[in-house]
Amino acid sequence: MAIFLEGEAESKAMGRPDGPIYTAVAGQVTGMLPFSRMTHYPVTSRALIRTRIARVHVRNFPEMLQQIPALGPRLAGIMVDRVREYAQLNSQRDKLASLGKLSAGLAHELNNPASAGKRAAMELRRAFQGLEAAHEEFEKNDPSQEQRISLRTVEVNARNRHAEAKPKDAMEQSDREEAIGTWLDRAGVQKGWEVAPLLAEAEVTVQELQQLEKRLGSQLLGPGLRRMVGKLEVFRLAHELENSTSRISELVAAIKEYSYMDQAPNQEVDVSKGIESTLTILHHKLKQGVNVIRKYDPNLPKVFSYGSELNQVWTNLIDNAIDAMKGKGDLQILTCREQDDVLVEIVDNGTGIPAEIQPQIFDPFFTTKAVGDGTGLGLDTVYRIIRKHHGSINVSSHPGYTCFRVRLPIKNYRPEDQNRRD
Repeated sequence: MAIFLEGEAESKAMGRPDGPIYTAVAGQVTGMLPFSRMTHYPVTSRALIRTRIARVHVRNFPEMLQQIPALGPRLAGIMVDRVREYAQLNSQRDKLASLGKLSAGLAHELNNPASAGKRAAMELRRAFQGLEAAHEEFEKNDPSQEQRISLRTVEVNARNRHAEAKPKDAMEQSDREEAIGTWLDRAGVQKGWEVAPLLAEAEVTVQELQQLEKRLGSQLLGPGLRRMVGKLEVFRLAHELENSTSRISELVAAIKEYSYMDQAPNQEVDVSKGIESTLTILHHKLKQGVNVIRKYDPNLPKVFSYGSELNQVWTNLIDNAIDAMKGKGDLQILTCREQDDVLVEIVDNGTGIPAEIQPQIFDPFFTTKAVGDGTGLGLDTVYRIIRKHHGSINVSSHPGYTCFRVRLPIKNYRPEDQNRRD
């Protein structure tokens, strides 16, 4: 036991370079304390200024407590406070680590559509300039009203087909481009290879091009096709921009849903919806090779709960499942009503949890992961949140199969009632 008489020193747990730092000042007591079950005190300390301490060896504890009986309860109180503060510091550190990992994943998810949207916007400016030039070139040849209508009809049909077109086989697309490009060369259209890809994507056929040539004539065919492709390019880029901004909006909505921003802390919660928002938040990990199998009960009743806390539960369980599968495998999520409870099952086909440690996985600070891995919330936190909601959680596991079952009461309970009962 060390009693600081004067000065100041900081201590850090050995083997935890990213762990919390404790600062002790004059008047404080640190080190081994009576009644502690610790066998050693694994910290490194460094004096920040001139420091004096009084050290009491563990073998002198019995005599010290006998001589000063009032010291026992006081030191016991210090030990309890220290354990509580240590747990709080570790919890805050782990939650910050969890927040950092989720933020990094979300930043990556947001960056992809944001970059795609920016690229589409920049290309859209260029496409508009090209379309204006193509339109001027077409009008310069003084087309008749019938020729304008003929080109407009083909443009509208091509645009509609392009908007509804499904992804094509690469070989099929290549064959279409080659057929169109060959015909354009024979028709004397300059730089036909530039317009052939988009015409092929819009499923324009050689027969349509032949009919258009008859109506426009060889002089107007090239400018007309360039105008049509210019319009297709503008619509394609506008569609990309719409998809990108929609994805960003979906992510922002998922974040608000996940955190229950601007909502009451406890309310009636749609469990399936909360799980879905969690899957959106963790999409950056799921997309590496996890196949999500959803079995949601469409008539699932709502539960009265702290929605953001339940989402912490789903985040931890799903994140653990992804890690157990090493990012590749089947993740099955089931929600259903079971008598007066809502049942949630999260099943993965990963490595499984060894039978000998299954009874310990809900113990505080128990983990099989390396420092810095996982969400840092811990299954003990999951257990406490579920208990706070008067629910239950259990696990069954063997190699290739792990199933966490969470049961939450549907009604006649509010989370704040826990405080009255405890």
